Amino acid sequence: QVQLVESGGGPVQAGGSLRLSCAASGGTFSSYGMGWFRQAPGKEREFVATIKRTGTTYYADSVKGRFTISRDNAKNTVYLQMNSLRPEDTGVYYCAAQTVPVPKYDYWGQGTQVTVSS
Repeated sequence: QVQLVESGGGPVQAGGSLRLSCAASGGTFSSYGMGWFRQAPGKEREFVATIKRTGTTYYADSVKGRFTISRDNAKNTVYLQMNSLRPEDTGVYYCAAQTVPVPKYDYWGQGTQVTVSS
């Protein structure tokens, strides 16, 4: 029903910036909470940031002050601006949508690779 496609990942040097995008289709984007997660090699997937339909945002402590999540409902797109990148930020970044009133993200994108070199 909902399709999410991430883009914007790639290699970057430590201290640099990237802007990830997640384009949504097949649903009512403006009514969804949207989140970003990441998975480093050999590690479990972890929460990065979320933005609710009201615009309220939450961040993992590890990225607070460096990353900014935003959304453009007219474009059905959520963004993750990543500044001051560190090698430990390396991983596959996934976009997810919360379309139902439960503590669960029920749709996921395919991911985009972010590699931060020192």
